[in-house]
Amino acid sequence: MSDLAELCGYRIELLVQGFPGKSLENGGLGWSSVVLLRGQGRVILVDTGSFSVRRTLLARLAERGLSRHDVTDVLLTHAHYDHMMNWTLFPNASVAIGAAELDHALSEPIETSLGAELYVSALAASPQLRRLTPGEEALPGLTAIEAPGHTPHHLVFVLDDGSARVILAADAVKNRAELLAVSGVSTQDSAASATTIARIGALWRERPGAILVCGHDLPLVNDGADGTYLGARRAGILCWFGAEPGDTRQIALVAASECPPEQGPTA
Repeated sequence: MSDLAELCGYRIELLVQGFPGKSLENGGLGWSSVVLLRGQGRVILVDTGSFSVRRTLLARLAERGLSRHDVTDVLLTHAHYDHMMNWTLFPNASVAIGAAELDHALSEPIETSLGAELYVSALAASPQLRRLTPGEEALPGLTAIEAPGHTPHHLVFVLDDGSARVILAADAVKNRAELLAVSGVSTQDSAASATTIARIGALWRERPGAILVCGHDLPLVNDGADGTYLGARRAGILCWFGAEPGDTRQIALVAASECPPEQGPTA
């Protein structure tokens, strides 16, 4: 994946890339961003993805010489399945989530919740749990701010040294379209989401070069306009439409503008 910045004593990397898409026929897609921070004697993950990303997550850590036992801290932005399920991989980490967010997730009706109820219940009972309050320093250099809308008590984590800024927004701002339209989709409270997106957008725009890490998109750098993507989108599906296991088709899930000239979006 890609290095984003060195800030507040941390090297910040996008470990798993989020994707701005929604499944139409087969339930949730849920490809969300996972961010790695290393420094100040810590190995930190901001969100951990869903079960489907588990092998990728462990492989990306291994590429950096890290195992799951090396992770010291997990910061969860909210309790949805595609952002929190893999907290169980990290037995030596403290696992921090907003106290109000966790309580809300525990009380949601199972038929409407996007929380992984057994993982949420296990976290609530775990000695690894650390409950966060908005406004506090979640870890040195990382401030937690409440960002309601997508969930009522979603947290955003901000690093700022006075000259540079990185905003780990997760699903408070899921993608560039939400940022520019100042409107959230798949949200529990549309009005609250709009207010949150406007607030996060203003925080991003007031600092030239600030980086916004969306929950389901590539990171965006403040270029004084609509934002420039950092890195290249990498997403696709390998399909077995033929009669033999070796007869496969790769479908690239990228915009036509992101494909090489010789390759269309379904190559």
